Amino acid sequence: MDANEIYERIVNERRFVYIAGPCAVESADQIMKAAKFLASKGVPILRGGAYKPRTDPESFQGLGAEALEYLAEAREETGMLVATELLDYDMMPLFQNTVDFIQIGSRNCQNFPLLKKVGRMNKPVILKRGFGNTIDEFIKAARYITREGNSRVILVERGIRTFESATRFTLDISSIPVIREKSEFPIIVDPSHPAGLARYVEPLALAGVAAGADGLMVEVHPDPRKALSDPLQQINFKSFSGLMEKTESILGSLGRASLKLEEGQRGQYDIYK
Repeated sequence: MDANEIYERIVNERRFVYIAGPCAVESADQIMKAAKFLASKGVPILRGGAYKPRTDPESFQGLGAEALEYLAEAREETGMLVATELLDYDMMPLFQNTVDFIQIGSRNCQNFPLLKKVGRMNKPVILKRGFGNTIDEFIKAARYITREGNSRVILVERGIRTFESATRFTLDISSIPVIREKSEFPIIVDPSHPAGLARYVEPLALAGVAAGADGLMVEVHPDPRKALSDPLQQINFKSFSGLMEKTESILGSLGRASLKLEEGQRGQYDIYK
């Protein structure tokens, strides 16, 4: 399956999609371990930040072009497709042959010049909700992309900033049915960023699935304790396996099915279970 086929199946068949991988690509070994594990579970899309827009300029900013090479190697090895964040259109030549889904992060949700430019590309776009955006603003941001000719946009509810401080952000579950009612865009849930802590990721994810989300975008790391960015919110392989099992159960009760790598594409890798 290529990226456009995956998008069409999400929209036309309402197939549920998993997007998973570490917050940031930290090394060739780290991203390959994650990719092999996720491919063995049938996850079709590997996420991993090559360039990291961090609030603190002293924190890990990503490996850049080196990370894109590692992602390309993981794609070649596993058959998974790759999603990573585009910060600036000038980076696009580097992304052209290594990235299948262009991610636009929360901070760029209303970067209208950037949205227009990715709207002229022939790659599906994963657009995250700005943490200060209303649902209406979020949908209109997506239309900046579609007006330029690229209709393949996936929205991501990743939480908004409120007065609540118990979690990193407040996951707006209500956005899922509202966006499904008010727009043509598929809407998936990122439970990692609003959770802020790994133990909250599963319940937030399952709430999103039950509310009708079209997929999950989860941060999964071989050893979260050693992660160079956002270590507290990333889950390990065992936790992700448990989350998938519960998600599949909810999907079955809703009469829905997930979109996974074909059995013949999945590697049987002897790594973390």
